[in-house]
Parts: sequence; C-alpha cells; structure tokens
Amino acid sequence: MRLYTKDEIQHAVRLNTTVIDGIESAFTSLKTKKVAMPPIMRIDIPANNGEVDIKSAYIEGYDSFAVKLSSGFFNNPKLGLPSANGMMILISTTTGEPQAILADNGLLTDIRTAAAGAVATKHLSREDSRTVGIIGTGSQAKYQLEALTHVRPIDQVQVYGRSREKAEQYKSFIEKSLNMRVDIKNTPSEAVNNSDIIITTTPATEPVLKAEWLNEGQHITAMGSDAEHKQELDTNVLEKADLVVCDVKEQSLILGELRSCSNSKLINQVHELGEITSGLKPGRTGYNQITVCDLTGTGVQDTQIARYAYQQLNFKEDDYNE
Repeated sequence: MRLYTKDEIQHAVRLNTTVIDGIESAFTSLKTKKVAMPPIMRIDIPANNGEVDIKSAYIEGYDSFAVKLSSGFFNNPKLGLPSANGMMILISTTTGEPQAILADNGLLTDIRTAAAGAVATKHLSREDSRTVGIIGTGSQAKYQLEALTHVRPIDQVQVYGRSREKAEQYKSFIEKSLNMRVDIKNTPSEAVNNSDIIITTTPATEPVLKAEWLNEGQHITAMGSDAEHKQELDTNVLEKADLVVCDVKEQSLILGELRSCSNSKLINQVHELGEITSGLKPGRTGYNQITVCDLTGTGVQDTQIARYAYQQLNFKEDDYNE
C-alpha cells in the first residue's frame, strides 16, 4: 500500500473534461448499476465550528472503492488555515486490502464537487449561458467556476462575499488564472441580477438566495447545504423553480435544501441528477425555465475520483520510472 501526498496528487490530477465525464458516469451508475452507498456518518465539533464526514460507495463492477474522511472547520481561516481537509482510502473489492491512502487534504473533494456542479450545469442551464453569479468566495467558488468553463462559454463573473477583502482576493485570482472579468457586488441580489447561472457556495445556516431575485431562464446550483443546520436557498426558491433536481433525494431531505420544504407535491416531482444523466428523465426543456440543483455530495463521487487519481498517480510513477 502506498501513501500519496497532496503535492503528488495535485501534480497528477487536474479538473478537466475527463474528470467531469467520470463524475457524470458516477451519477448515472446510481440508476443503472447496483450501488452500495451507506448514509453519511457525520461528527460535529461545535466548540470549534467543525464537522467531520465519512462517505463511501461500492459501484457494481469496480475492482476498488473509496472510503473518504473529510472535515470542515470553518474558523480555520482566522488561524491562517484552510477550512477543508481530509483523505481517501482506496480498498480492493476482491480482497478488501487497502490499495492506497490519498492524503489530499480535501483536494479531491474540491475537484469532484466542482465536477458535479459542471454536470448539473451541463444538463440544466441554457447552452448560451455566459454570466455566472457566485455567492461565496472560498475554494469552491474558484473550483466551481473553473469547472463551468468546461461546459459553458462563461466570460463574466459577478461575485458577492461577506468580506470585501476576500472578494478582492477572489477577483484577483480568477482574473489571473482564468483571464475572466470579475465584478464584485455589494449585495447577493446584485450578484444574482442578470446572471445566467447562479452558484451558492457557503456554509450558511440562513438563506442567502431569495426567490424574488430570480429571473426567467436562470439556473441555480446550491452546494453549501450538506448538514441539518445549513440552508442557502429560501424555500420560495424551490417553489418558484420549474425544475428541482438533487443528487440523492433521500439525502437532500435530511441534509440539503429539500429539508426545509414542506410541499409534498414539489418533493414528489424532484428529479435526481442520475435520472437525468442516464436519460431516464429530462433536464431543462425550455429556454425560460428556472432550474435548481441541490448538491449534498455522494459516496459514488468519492469512489470515482479516488479511482481516477490512483490511476493517474500510477501512470505518473510508471512515466517517471521509465
């Protein structure tokens, strides 16, 4: 068994169309293959505004699967540390032996989460979407935007963050790394206005997006709510949407945006992303539809990205040895 460091993983794994296609395949497998995906195990550390999640999934036909431990300690930026951390263990489905420890410090989770956002956007946003409004300025605000560029011709960004300093840092990073214009907005409603795609990427416990701000044709990806105490979307956003999608309905009802919805008719009409990627149900069907996707994070994503990372790392090793 080999332990791989974040530096090694970062050198071998990039957020690209191959990764996005792989994550799309993982969602499809939830509807086309036998998958064993246990509920998320979470440990809360309220004294330090932290949480630790354990996710996993076995996908039929795969010769390995991942067990992922990830943490979010949201006071860390005050200490000069990233809020996300963690590792993945890749285990053989033939012998049960660990094949690798991927000590990625949350990097692979960032990549697979952004890839999931790209998959949702690919199927739910208008193909001519060019402007994105982002609420939040953390690492996912960067990764989600990078992933979007692989599926939509994005050329303008409108961002809102509670900290003006962090918003300025985000603007500088994006304009240099993606050569894309970024406008900092003073309120979240300004970031939403005139945006084709809206991404909420915060650890908010109260809604940061309201229905009255939305216009026809917009798509919203909400990826911050992954615990019972979190919520990014006002419930009326779901009511106003023409199509609501989530990664796993059972999970979203507990941890995601569906938790705050009491409209049983709406809940019954919610599609899972795998139903759309597999062709079982349609995604966006009209130009003026408002669409929403709630992403809480799934074990199949972790197995998919861990297997891909291991493959790439071994390829790099073979290339180096030659």
